[in-house]
This record gives sequence, structure tokens and C-alpha cells, in this order.
Amino acid sequence: QVQLVESGGGLVSAGGSLRLSCAASGSISSRNVMGWYRQAPGKQRELVASITSGGSTNYGDSVKGRFTISRDNAKNTMYLQMNSLKPEDTAVYYCNILLRWSTGREYDYWGQGTQVTVSP
Repeated sequence: QVQLVESGGGLVSAGGSLRLSCAASGSISSRNVMGWYRQAPGKQRELVASITSGGSTNYGDSVKGRFTISRDNAKNTMYLQMNSLKPEDTAVYYCNILLRWSTGREYDYWGQGTQVTVSP
């Protein structure tokens, strides 16, 4: 079993910054992908950014150039630095980890979510 604990959400004014953290614990494969997703009221959950255990990153178009994803493999912790925040970034942000085992099996887990609210 894997647990994901997010922190760092809150209320910020437009143009401000926040840093989210996600700490993973439990049985974690060396090959994995960690990611941040978000869901605003009435909208589908969408990818914000993801990072592989090897360090390759991927960003949603709406956050490119403003958000930076990183991770500390020794601590099984992922970060999301969010700069130049906009009101449309307001959402619940979820941490996700996709585990890839040598057997070929894959499992994914979700955190409980952290609210990010950007005021105009």
C-alpha cells in the first residue's frame, strides 16, 4: 500500500506564488511517475504536470512557463512551484503516483487533495 500526503495549498492573490509538496510512503517501485492533477468545480480532472523517476517532465499547456515540477527521489517527495498564479488556477490539486514493477504490473494511487484558491 502507498500513501500520498499533500501540503502547501492555500489562498493567494493573482500573480502570487505557492509551492505544493507530496510525500509518498509505503512500497514504492524504483520506476514510477509522479504527477499533479487538478479539478475545478464543474470541470474534469486535468493533468498539471508529471515527472518520472528519471526526471523527465511533462506540463499541461495552461501552466507551461509558470509552474515547475521537481522531485527528491531519496525522500520520495514531489514538489510543484507555482508562479504567476491566475484565478483560473483555482482548483483542488491532487498528487498521483504510478508505480511500474518489474513484473509488468502497474498501480496508481491518489492523495486526498489540497485546495488552491487564487483571488483576482
